[in-house]
Amino acid sequence: MSAKVGIVLVSHSAAVASSVAELALGLAGGGGTAPVAAAGGTADGGLGTSAELIQRAATAVDGGAGVAVLVDLGSAVLTVKALLAEGDELPGGTRLVDAPFVEGAVAAVVTASAGGDLDAVAAAASEAYGYRKE
Repeated sequence: MSAKVGIVLVSHSAAVASSVAELALGLAGGGGTAPVAAAGGTADGGLGTSAELIQRAATAVDGGAGVAVLVDLGSAVLTVKALLAEGDELPGGTRLVDAPFVEGAVAAVVTASAGGDLDAVAAAASEAYGYRKE
C-alpha cells in the first residue's frame, strides 16, 4: 500500500487541535485513514504555537507522500512559514495550506485517506472556503 499524505493541524489551543483531528478522522471513517497529528498550544500547555510541536507532528505523519499543514490563526501561519523558510526544519514535501481550519481539515483528511496526492489534498482543503451554510 502506498504512503498517504500526512496532515498536521496547528492551533493555538491543544484542545482545539486535538478535537479537530478527532472530528476529521471520525468523518473520514474506516481503518485506512491518513496519518493526522495535532500540534496545539505551547510546549508547557499554554495558548500559542510551538515550532517544536509542529516539527514533531510533521515528522510523525511524514510517510513520504508529503505533509499538509493547516493552521487556525495568524501567528501559527508565521511559525509554519518560518519553519519552511529554514529549509530543513520540516520534512521535504511539507506544504502550508490556505484553508478554513475545521472544514479544511475534514476535507484534507478525507481526501488524503482516499489516496489523494498532496496537490489534491491542498485543493480539497482550500475549496472548503466555498462551503455555504445557508
